[in-house]
Amino acid sequence: MRSNAATALRPDTAPAAAPWQPVCTRRDLVAGSGVVALVDGRQVALFYLPAANGQTLYALDNRDPKSGANVIGRGIVGHLAGELVVAAPLYKQHFRLRDGACVESPEQSLQAWPVRFNGDAVELRPPAAD
Repeated sequence: MRSNAATALRPDTAPAAAPWQPVCTRRDLVAGSGVVALVDGRQVALFYLPAANGQTLYALDNRDPKSGANVIGRGIVGHLAGELVVAAPLYKQHFRLRDGACVESPEQSLQAWPVRFNGDAVELRPPAAD
């Protein structure tokens, strides 16, 4: 009998990445701040930073892991130790925009979502399952 493990490692049988989903337009974003979109039943906070070097659009889960409230999109965006972060409104912990890691408490990290502009459309792709 042939092992399924060998088949699972072949690139031509790898699961396809989830498709990009349009969630809003560039006009819906607020420069230097967050807005929230509902994607597959999850709230996602979108941050548009047109003055940032390189990447200008970030997406993180909107649910604060410490309080359980959906408030991350209302957080204050800024810099901390050379990183772009959002400060959670309730307990003020800082999450890196690039990967959702909490600066003060790594166990409180947020899921970062792949996000991009496609023309003026803002598109998200569900993150890969761990």
